[in-house]
Amino acid sequence: MKLTALNSTVRRALLNGRNQNGNRLGSAALMPYAAAETRLLCAGGANGWFFYWKRTMVSPAEAKLPEKEKEKEKEKAKAEKSVVESSYWGISRPKVVREDGTEWPWNCFMPWESYRSNVSIDLTKHHVPKNVLDKVAYRTVKLLRIPTDLFFKRRYGCRAMMLETVAAVPGMVGGMLLHLRSLRKFQQSGGWIKALLEEAENERMHLMTMVELVKPKWYERLLVLAVQGVFFNAFFVLYILSPKVAHRIVGYLEEEAIHSYTEYLKDLESGAIENVPAPAIAIDYWRLPKDARLKDVITVIRADEAHHRDVNHFASDIHFQGKELREAPAPIGYH
Repeated sequence: MKLTALNSTVRRALLNGRNQNGNRLGSAALMPYAAAETRLLCAGGANGWFFYWKRTMVSPAEAKLPEKEKEKEKEKAKAEKSVVESSYWGISRPKVVREDGTEWPWNCFMPWESYRSNVSIDLTKHHVPKNVLDKVAYRTVKLLRIPTDLFFKRRYGCRAMMLETVAAVPGMVGGMLLHLRSLRKFQQSGGWIKALLEEAENERMHLMTMVELVKPKWYERLLVLAVQGVFFNAFFVLYILSPKVAHRIVGYLEEEAIHSYTEYLKDLESGAIENVPAPAIAIDYWRLPKDARLKDVITVIRADEAHHRDVNHFASDIHFQGKELREAPAPIGYH
């Protein structure tokens, strides 16, 4: 009864307050009741105003409590939803940690896929062209270098970012075609599918690292689309027609990459390019020290390119000897 009387009194006071004060809801006499007990939720209708009263005046500590509970409920619901979706298909990512116990932040590669690059590799090795096909491959690469030098000049960060979008193509094309060949002929690949796909993935990680350092401009993105479209199709056809020439071209491309990264290091040492801290992804991928700098990153990338040089010249030599790749041991994990 008391509650009914209070509601009736409040409603009359609000209506009177609105009539006298225009659009203002409530009156001064009503405010103590509203402040102590209630909040107004109102909706307009053809037959007048309808009101619903609810107690909301609480202490600051009590006011924060529902918000925290709501956040916890949302997180719990999100976690439960994720678990349900994962467990339905039986797929869930296990908790992965670093050696120091901290959570692994990357989904693009796992700790067991990281490695320490062998930077002691001989960077001066060069395959001297021995026949017509070798000379064609060598001259082709030298011609391709001319527009690259004209466009990028000594902007080695942009050059590296651009060239890595191309460098990751040959391994993928070669691995894909060897995979299809293995299926057609019911033959093992001798591990070369995995070796070439490892090369493609390694080159892609070079790109992911360079993107952290150099943000591509819109016209560079368009250039990547055009170059990748042309190069992928051209290399695809070339690998079908002559794998030995295709691998030889890649070997020479890697030699040019070593030269470019060497020039990059010279500019870093001279101060022409700032030796900024290494990106976090590079530190984890190559297991670099926490205080590693850009110079350390370029050094390990150059070593990777030297390994790719060796793998592709080796593959081309196998073909020139009239053998198939599966007849020679594949350099799996050769970094």
